[in-house]
Amino acid sequence: MQAQASKVVRNNFLAPPMDAFVWPVRVYYEDTDSGGVVYYANYLKFMERARTEWLRARGFDPAALVREHRLVFAVTRLAVEYRRPARLGDLLAVGVRPLTLGRASLELIQDVARDSFEGELLCHGQVKIACLDAATLRPRCIPSPIASELTREH
Repeated sequence: MQAQASKVVRNNFLAPPMDAFVWPVRVYYEDTDSGGVVYYANYLKFMERARTEWLRARGFDPAALVREHRLVFAVTRLAVEYRRPARLGDLLAVGVRPLTLGRASLELIQDVARDSFEGELLCHGQVKIACLDAATLRPRCIPSPIASELTREH
């Protein structure tokens, strides 16, 4: 019964591969505690790397966003559910999938799985990022061309 319930929840968390971006991450010694288990805060680093690469894959280098559009994205809310530990040497798949788009924010689903995106779910996160003016750090609207590309299926 437990495995079946876990599978149902997992299917709600994971996006089909066609509309999720997946970034591979190898667990290094620096990511773990003395027992070889990934330290909980490092999952947030893995998610940050995947979000950055997701932006790049859509044609938006974070440094170029500052230079050309005078904007930055910042995390304003994060909910994380840790399910299973990752260990030293594991290959992880960190997924990014847009959930909702607001005028000045974007909510994303981020999952961390072992071996591949279809592998064992280790961590599930829901992240809200805000679009901020790079100079004032005040909220601003996401420019329409950027919003369209970030929410377009690839």
